[in-house]
Amino acid sequence: MSASGSPTRRPRRGSGAVTLHDVAKLAGVAPITASRALSKPSQVSADVLRKVTEAVNRTGYVRNVLAGGLASARSRLVAAVVPTISGPVFLQTVQALTDALAEHGYQLMLGQSGYVDSREDALLDAIIGRRPDGIVLTGIMHSAEGRKRLMAAGIPVVETWDLTPTPLDMLVGFSHGDVGRAVVEFLRRKGRKSLSIVAGDDERSVRRLKAFQEAAAAAGLPVTVVYVPAPTTLKSGRSALRQLLEQRPDIDAVFCSSDLLALGVMTEAQVGGVRVPEQLAVVGFGDLEFSADLHPALTTVRIDGTAIGRQAAQFIVDRAEGREIVESVVDVGFSIVERESA
Repeated sequence: MSASGSPTRRPRRGSGAVTLHDVAKLAGVAPITASRALSKPSQVSADVLRKVTEAVNRTGYVRNVLAGGLASARSRLVAAVVPTISGPVFLQTVQALTDALAEHGYQLMLGQSGYVDSREDALLDAIIGRRPDGIVLTGIMHSAEGRKRLMAAGIPVVETWDLTPTPLDMLVGFSHGDVGRAVVEFLRRKGRKSLSIVAGDDERSVRRLKAFQEAAAAAGLPVTVVYVPAPTTLKSGRSALRQLLEQRPDIDAVFCSSDLLALGVMTEAQVGGVRVPEQLAVVGFGDLEFSADLHPALTTVRIDGTAIGRQAAQFIVDRAEGREIVESVVDVGFSIVERESA
């Protein structure tokens, strides 16, 4: 514990967790009093409750809801948080994570945080209190409070589907900025000169969009943008193409932040008599199962979700079983799968 009361960063193992004793010491009360304040606040004075609450907020401590005597035992449980399971893009990762953990005798608990008014912090409180052997998160953009609680818990954490040189603990993913720039270069090589992008309003999609815009501007190519709510749908793709054509009828390429959006764009193009790819090149993101079977088949950005899930599982198992993690950041990269739509 530092002089300011903030938890100092410890090696990321279970023994590095902020404990009830740390909270009690900071609050200036006995551990049993701190425990009573957290479990039965009506049985302590307002002053004690205030001191303990302040100590909890400063340390990021989350009470262990398991029996105290079992706190040092492995739970054989791993928790994963994804924005949604209604969209298929994360399903490969979830399935691979489930299978790989099961091979080592671990079970997966899955939570959905949502995109708008994210429930990630509330989920993390519930998850940390049950002391799983690991936590797998989607993305790297977490609230300050959520980051504090994760750091204080001392539970192995793997962030996925993103890339940063400074993860909370471990990370497996790819660069969304690199995706945006690569798609611009691909379309430029194809001779497309009036670009557009249909993007979900979630943070990772927006970063792909901004990188796409910057790369297009550097190449002297105009870009027209339409945002749609996340999670994205076929319906929002259809309405987005109508908006794009109203704003700029001469667009000759569109990059969609999901294959479902791209399917909607291609459907609307067919209804409106816009020929793909002759008049409009379409590029998706995700390479979902249906993408190769569309007519025309969809050009898309492929992410190896299975590799992400298996590597995340290996990180958790290695950490839980005391093995050293040599490389804590793994970039699985991406590829542009060229098909008939572009």
